Amino acid sequence: MAADLKRVIQGTVVKKAGDKTATVLVERKVVHPRYHKIVKRFKKYLVHDENNQTNVGDTITAIECRPISKTKSFRLKKIVSTGVK
Repeated sequence: MAADLKRVIQGTVVKKAGDKTATVLVERKVVHPRYHKIVKRFKKYLVHDENNQTNVGDTITAIECRPISKTKSFRLKKIVSTGVK
């Protein structure tokens, strides 16, 4: 049986997309293959927030889980820091 490794992502909440869902923007830095400079790459994930405790601007960590909907496969692990209110 394969090891049960789950991906953990960290990003900023950019949108509260409906009930119990938050859109999280994750930034990663990669080396450009031709120019050998560090460039930023962004991706948005939908995260399941069971208690609606996140707000726009919060930095959170999320852990991979079974698919909750067609596009939602992460659930909230913890809120690292709160955004500006």
